Amino acid sequence: MKALHWFALGASALALSACGQKTETTSTTNTVVTENVTTPAAAAPGQAFANMAAASDTFEVQASTLAAANSQSAAIKKFATAMIKAHTESTGKLKNAANAASPAVTPDPTLSAEQQTTLDTLGGLKGAEFDKAYAAAQVDAHIKALAGLKDYAATGDVPQFKTFATELVPTVTAHLNMAKALKP
Repeated sequence: MKALHWFALGASALALSACGQKTETTSTTNTVVTENVTTPAAAAPGQAFANMAAASDTFEVQASTLAAANSQSAAIKKFATAMIKAHTESTGKLKNAANAASPAVTPDPTLSAEQQTTLDTLGGLKGAEFDKAYAAAQVDAHIKALAGLKDYAATGDVPQFKTFATELVPTVTAHLNMAKALKP
């Protein structure tokens, strides 16, 4: 019975802790205190956009670096070289826009779980198998990037990022068309 009491007490403390409430439970031999747990607020739209754009560029450079090493297709290697150059330039433009914003924004290039999984998968492939997966990943990545750019260009809250997004739409559209044309 005493073990059941301690289990119930521990479960209650965990449940209340998970709710983010501060509670103090006292028994004759033990006190359990849990603190409020706060989660960070969602990133402001401008910060979220900067992070998305930075992660997109990082993904493109890393995936294309893998393509340079693992592809058997001259067309894919050529495309990958172009992506490394274009997305390195895009990163520079994003940083300039972020520095010009008021207040300045620091883009976070941390990849999404989906991007990291795709890179991990690509890293384990070679030759024709790599080429097929890379081409598909490039189409998918550019579709998502284009949607994000168009959305922010239309509804964004940071003028410098709206300009960046608007100016980048034609380039990413061209990249998407190039990716769709890849024949691994």
